[in-house]
Amino acid sequence: MKGVLLLTYGTPSSLDQVEAYYTHIRGGKRPADAQLADLVSRYKAIGGKSPLIRITDGQRTKLQAKLKGEGSSTRVYCGMKHSPPFIADVMKQASEDGVDEMLGIPLTPHYSKMNTETYVLSVEMATYESPNKMKLDFAKSWNTNPKLLDAWARRVEEAQAGLPRDYSLIFSAHSLPERTLAEGDVYRSRLLETSELVASRVGTEDWSFAFQSAGHTGEPWLGPDIVAHLQSLFDGGKRSFLIAPIGFVSDHLEVLYDIDVECMGWASKHGTSLVRCKMLNDSDEFIDCLHSLVVERGFA
Repeated sequence: MKGVLLLTYGTPSSLDQVEAYYTHIRGGKRPADAQLADLVSRYKAIGGKSPLIRITDGQRTKLQAKLKGEGSSTRVYCGMKHSPPFIADVMKQASEDGVDEMLGIPLTPHYSKMNTETYVLSVEMATYESPNKMKLDFAKSWNTNPKLLDAWARRVEEAQAGLPRDYSLIFSAHSLPERTLAEGDVYRSRLLETSELVASRVGTEDWSFAFQSAGHTGEPWLGPDIVAHLQSLFDGGKRSFLIAPIGFVSDHLEVLYDIDVECMGWASKHGTSLVRCKMLNDSDEFIDCLHSLVVERGFA
C-alpha cells in the first residue's frame, strides 16, 4: 500500500511544552532561562500556541479525502521533526497500517540541504529501524509547481487591493546561516526564482526579497533582515508595503510573530501601511498543489 507523509517542523501544543520543544530542537540541551523566556513570550504574543498542528492535520485530512474521492487507497499522514506527532512514531504507525511505499513531502517548497535533508534523514532513520522496510520517495523541491505559484499570485492580488499603486512587494522566507551559500546550497536561488515567477504572474517588476526569523547562533545569517529591509525602503521614500512569506505555507510562529507582531509593530511606529498575504494553510488551492505532487510521483 502507498502512503504520503506531510513533513513539517513542529510546535509546542501549549506553553508548558515550550521547554521540551526547545530542548528537542537543541538536540537534548536545555535552553538558557533567558532563551526560554523569550520563546515563551513570543508564543504568548500570538495567543499561547501556534496553529501549525491543527493546520497540518487539516492538510492531511483534506488531501486524504481528495485521494479517497478519486478511488485511491493511498494513506496520508503528517509527521513533525521536533514535536508530536514525531516522524518516527508516524512511520511506525504507517508500517503497521501496511504501507510499504511512502512519499515524503516536506512542507517547505524550497530545497535546502540544511533543512530538507533533515526531513529525509528522519524518515530514512525511522525506516531503517523498522522491521518492515519501505520503499521511499521524496518531493524535495517544488518551488515552481504551477499550482503553488498560482495560489501565491492570487493572494498577492487579493492583498494589494487595499493598497496604493506604488506599494512595495516584499517576498520573505526563513533565513539560514550564510555558510550555506559557500557550501553551494540552492535555497536562496530557489526563493528568488519563485519570487520572480509569482511577481510575473501578478504583473509587477517592483519587488524585493528579505529574510526573516534568523537564529541566534553567533554566526552570520542570510540577509537582508526583513525589518532592516523595511527601514531601508522607508528611508528611500516608500510608505506602503505588502509582505508575501513565500518560504512558508502555513500560519505559525515565524509568520504570526515575526511578521504580524514585529513587522507590524515597526509599521505602526513609522506610520506606514503594511499588509501580509494570507497563508496557504489548508485551502483548496493548496490541497490541489499537494495532490499534484502526489500524482506526479505516482502515489495517487
